[in-house]
Amino acid sequence: MSALVALPAKLQNDLKQFQRLQQELGTVQQQRLQLDLRLREIGHTLEELKAVPEEATVYRPIGGLLVKAKSRKEVEDLLTEEQETLGVRQKAVERQENHLKERYTTMQQELSQQLQAAGIRPEASDGADA
Repeated sequence: MSALVALPAKLQNDLKQFQRLQQELGTVQQQRLQLDLRLREIGHTLEELKAVPEEATVYRPIGGLLVKAKSRKEVEDLLTEEQETLGVRQKAVERQENHLKERYTTMQQELSQQLQAAGIRPEASDGADA
């Protein structure tokens, strides 16, 4: 990016901060997607467990092992607790994502104005839309 050499130091620094913000936003979005996936998986598992007779043998994971659970209810309780915990984390990650998106939009507009003021036309899209 040889064009950065001609830019004022503050603008170069702002562009670097913007790139870090893009990376952070991407990481947070990935975390949210993983939480969404795990929550859906737990929901499906809980639905499937409802169809299993109470006296059926059910296993639960402990580390890399499957261990026989005392009862179906034990597994349901563990999954419900995990679901609640992940739900709280999901809401926190969503708040963080929304905050980062707001900062991203604001910073994008500010950088566009700074680049125009410096006589440089910003690119229409850099492929990292939030």
